[in-house]
Amino acid sequence: MPEFSTPTHFPEGFLWGVSTAAYQIEGAAAEGGRGPSIWDTFSHEPGRVRHGDTGDVATDHYHRLNEDLDLLSALGAKVYRFSFSWSRVLPAGRGDVNEEGLVFYDRLIEGLLDRGIIPIPTLYHWDLPQGLEDEGGWESRSTVEAFGEFAAIMGARYGDRVSMWTTINEPWVLTYLGYALGLHAPGKASVDSAARVHHNILLAHASGAAALRSTVTNPSIGIALNMSEIYPAADTEATRGAAALAFDQLVSSFLAPLMGGKYPTGLAEYSAQWVEGAGVVEDGDLATIAAQRPDWLSINEYHPRYVVAPEDLDAVRVDGWVGEAGTPFTIGQRFVDVTRGSAPKTIMGWILEPQGLRDILVRISGLYPNLPLYISENGYAGADFLDQNGAANDPERVDYLRDHITAAGEAIAAGVDLRGYFLWSFLDNFEWAEGYMTRFGIVYVDYPTGLRTPKTSFAWYRGVIASNAVSGGPS
Repeated sequence: MPEFSTPTHFPEGFLWGVSTAAYQIEGAAAEGGRGPSIWDTFSHEPGRVRHGDTGDVATDHYHRLNEDLDLLSALGAKVYRFSFSWSRVLPAGRGDVNEEGLVFYDRLIEGLLDRGIIPIPTLYHWDLPQGLEDEGGWESRSTVEAFGEFAAIMGARYGDRVSMWTTINEPWVLTYLGYALGLHAPGKASVDSAARVHHNILLAHASGAAALRSTVTNPSIGIALNMSEIYPAADTEATRGAAALAFDQLVSSFLAPLMGGKYPTGLAEYSAQWVEGAGVVEDGDLATIAAQRPDWLSINEYHPRYVVAPEDLDAVRVDGWVGEAGTPFTIGQRFVDVTRGSAPKTIMGWILEPQGLRDILVRISGLYPNLPLYISENGYAGADFLDQNGAANDPERVDYLRDHITAAGEAIAAGVDLRGYFLWSFLDNFEWAEGYMTRFGIVYVDYPTGLRTPKTSFAWYRGVIASNAVSGGPS
């Protein structure tokens, strides 16, 4: 990879922004006509979320909208990536539309446009209306149809002001953490359920994209996939094969059907579930998915992964790798996730290796050279606090961002068509099953009062946006 002098400049027109999600920031869970979602239900079940936290209030973005819009303007953000709360618009998931919910998003979108900020909404960021879950949720194809109806409503309402749309955020997470391992809503633990949801989510993308393309003039449509570069932790044929299978499960099992109308061969060979006409895949499904190929791809990346074949696990432990064969990262695999015990990590246990971002961008660009890419999530999890002067200093986050944005620049220099970087996250927020313990924001939120305090990273990122370049440390 090329060596960079400081600063690293980005192409003219490169889009800099920040990301959030509705349930993580909005609050007002029972206000404005909003109906309950699966995350309302899940977070109120004892033992599901750390410390019993819920998103009932979150960061109170619903009531502090103008304040947050002004912060976005002060940052100089070119893009704001957010999500619609499906149950704020359709309280039961389908049927009667809640006008008050639509008006809230009118205010958000108009406020962004008035400040010269491009809105990029996500239709679905994990908060399925509970009414649809009661009817079978993502295991039912009727939810795929409901998602298309929801997309049509949003396209008709906002298509005159929104040109870039994301259908679904991180289908791997909602599928496998929600349905295979039970760590996220709706909290199920069934391999068969996960397989059905995995496939139905891809059908939902197709349904939503088709609805947008029928209601919006020339929409630009993407999907946000979480992914990591996956490295073999041992130089053996078995472990190289394990790394290939891990990549198929994490990335290609979603991207290959979207881009080429087929599931990865390795996955299909592992289980008949993924063979058209044999398992969850009905005849014609793959053509339906491929017909709604995304115009661009959003990549959410935080860290790379290392894997070994189970038979190599004892050997790599001698070299300082840590991993347990009984705690698989995904279902149905012939690999084990491992990390070096001495590797620097965030409080989430994620290793700090920015070259993983560069390498996954280069890899995806090589697989799909005509597919424009955006980084729609990338950020640092910390245990931030206000010091005695009321300041929120987060030099570790600045280091993380500088190194990862530089890695993104290296990918561009290597020929990757990367068009934007949207940092996770704008605000500290409800971090799903971790509750409020983990902070990703560049704006510190005092949860009892809602007070916002921009962190050191906010000022540093403002400088990156203003100069369209990354350099040095805090400003």
